[in-house]
Amino acid sequence: MTTTLRVTDLNMSYGPKKALDGVSFALEPGFSALLGPNGAGKSTLFSLLTRLRVAREGRIEVAGHDIARAPLAALASIGVVFQQPTLDLDMSVMRNMRYFAALHGLSGRDAGRRIDAALDRLQMRERAGEKVRALNGGHRRRMEIARALVHDPAVLLLDEPTVGLDTASRRSITAHVHDLAGQGLTVLWATHLVDEIAPGDDVVVLHRGRVLAQAPAADIAGDRPLIDVFIDMTGGEAVA
Repeated sequence: MTTTLRVTDLNMSYGPKKALDGVSFALEPGFSALLGPNGAGKSTLFSLLTRLRVAREGRIEVAGHDIARAPLAALASIGVVFQQPTLDLDMSVMRNMRYFAALHGLSGRDAGRRIDAALDRLQMRERAGEKVRALNGGHRRRMEIARALVHDPAVLLLDEPTVGLDTASRRSITAHVHDLAGQGLTVLWATHLVDEIAPGDDVVVLHRGRVLAQAPAADIAGDRPLIDVFIDMTGGEAVA
């Protein structure tokens, strides 16, 4: 398979504190979990992947585009769902989707087709006319994921996407995104919850700004529960 997201020797500091320390990993199409306790550096990494911050050291390539040399091409290949919701609650699902499509230069029938397809993928098309405020937390999250797919990105980034959702909604969102990964999308799903990870999922374990391991979840776990191995790797901070 082709590598669609490659991070090489990425460093980031806030004053004397090193948030990322030589982070390197490569992802192919499929579901990859960025697993780390709170404070591991997951959100800092996402801010660099989306160019909200610019790293002075290291390299990020998205779908073959160096984010430093060709930022527009790299960012056009990314769909992102941030931890904090970014929806206009007083607009309908469709108007939110059309506004976002316009930001990507999409309009008219082309935008309509893409929006319908994205909503269909997340089983949200029947909600298109409803105001976002009327949706429950799980449906709002599904809409944000659909919105992130409108411009047909190669890579989908999700930063702790199930925060604040009930168990049923968490399972539904996780299942939907695994299905998207199975269709050929490269997914990087940041979480500290091991129950969102399937045994065959690729896992990048991040702790105190360093990558401790990258391998299928079953290989990392071995003959033990993944949560136990994760706690051992992070010195108990995984359950903090």
